[in-house]
Amino acid sequence: MKRRLVLQGLLAAVPAAGALSALLAAPRQARALGGLLPELDQAAPPFALTGFVPPGSAGERSLKDFQGRWLVLYFYPKDFTGGCTLEARGFQQDLAQFHQLGAEVVGVSADSAESHASFCGSEGLAFPLLSDPGGLVSRTYGSWIAPFSQRHSFLIDPAGILRERWVAVRPSGHSQEILASLQARIAATPSPSPIR
Repeated sequence: MKRRLVLQGLLAAVPAAGALSALLAAPRQARALGGLLPELDQAAPPFALTGFVPPGSAGERSLKDFQGRWLVLYFYPKDFTGGCTLEARGFQQDLAQFHQLGAEVVGVSADSAESHASFCGSEGLAFPLLSDPGGLVSRTYGSWIAPFSQRHSFLIDPAGILRERWVAVRPSGHSQEILASLQARIAATPSPSPIR
């Protein structure tokens, strides 16, 4: 009698199992602690933020400003904290290599432009740090838990397509991790054939 009940239960569950497998197979947007992450191989969410742009001025930067170049867009919690300083120093140390590969580096946090200017001056940073005090852009990149941006990074190609993302990164060595990924992507891209 028990076997019959178990078999009846299994047979009744088969249509439900089919619905469950269909649900599991459906593509879902990736989530991170800071929210929904933008989809890979799609247009990167646009942004326009003010901040500190070395060599010494405040200014606005947008995604459009980086068309034709790779962009490393990294979000971090706060200027002058241990992990954020370590991460920024890593990007500064590797900045020349990023530039040789046709890439720019831009940091985003909720800090003010004045704080960014002080942080860049203190650490000798030669790349822009943009201010997102309300987390509007950070939210579109799944990188916001008020009142801070979360430590996520994104690699955007020269056409503005989001190619890679790193979530909840460790600051130590993160710049090298992105640099290696960028080098691999560039090496895998076929060069245009010479015109004959």
